[in-house]
Amino acid sequence: MAMFGSFEFGLPEDPRRARRAGLRLWLLGVPTTLAWAAVGWSGALGLLDGFRLMSLNRVDAWGADAGPAVSLVLFFSISITVASSLGFAMLWGGGMSLRGMGVGFRASSLAASLGIALGSGVAIPSWTPPESVGQRLPFGDGPAEPWTDVDWIVYYEPYLVPAVAGVTALVMIMVLGRAFVTKAEADDRAQALAQTGRQVTGHVIGVEFTNVWVMGNPRFTVQVRFPTETGERTVVATMITPPLQAPARGSTVKVTYDPRNPDSVQVDPDPADRAAGGNLGAFLPPLF
Repeated sequence: MAMFGSFEFGLPEDPRRARRAGLRLWLLGVPTTLAWAAVGWSGALGLLDGFRLMSLNRVDAWGADAGPAVSLVLFFSISITVASSLGFAMLWGGGMSLRGMGVGFRASSLAASLGIALGSGVAIPSWTPPESVGQRLPFGDGPAEPWTDVDWIVYYEPYLVPAVAGVTALVMIMVLGRAFVTKAEADDRAQALAQTGRQVTGHVIGVEFTNVWVMGNPRFTVQVRFPTETGERTVVATMITPPLQAPARGSTVKVTYDPRNPDSVQVDPDPADRAAGGNLGAFLPPLF
């Protein structure tokens, strides 16, 4: 049974608006990826390189050669601020709907992982080699200790960081591709329902607050009875409405259904319904 809620799975956006949202993601994606590449490069050489040397027992890693590292840390702070701001902009670049925000979040995550993979990959030749490979530098006159498994992992950190980020980017590409396909399928179904469906007035015979708020609006599970060519039908659907348009038992709603499959419906608030908003007590906490 296919159900379309009034907010999460509402009627498709204007195609021109949807194209503008996709264009915004592409335009924001390029500088966001470059900003995260700067984060990956400066973070690898300004932070991780020093920590790696100290972990491998080079305790003077912040000594005479600390000047460039400090400059890289400052550059890292600036670049991660810019990258985070652009990533936040991408979150809203996919549109104001839940599905659009989901696509924006995945696109932002892809830009971050891809940028870090590129930046840390470029930094691989610039990592400082340890003074000793396979054993820790001795303290004083003590004997040198062989590296542990953790030390070897730290030693290969210049390759592990871009590798992990690259694998994450590949996963995000698949996830984002699936999100685009799912969004396109949902838009096609909603558009087909809007073009070929029939709109009638239905009556709410049952309503339950799901204890979920979506962008400041409560979400309800409603039982709706509406007339069709073959008689009355009752369906269960999800509605997300402003608080003052909250459905109540006996209120009317607009139902758009597919004549070939009456169970495929879209339920929207009825602007002319005077009973809407009479169910505030179902989801608002008591004042006393």
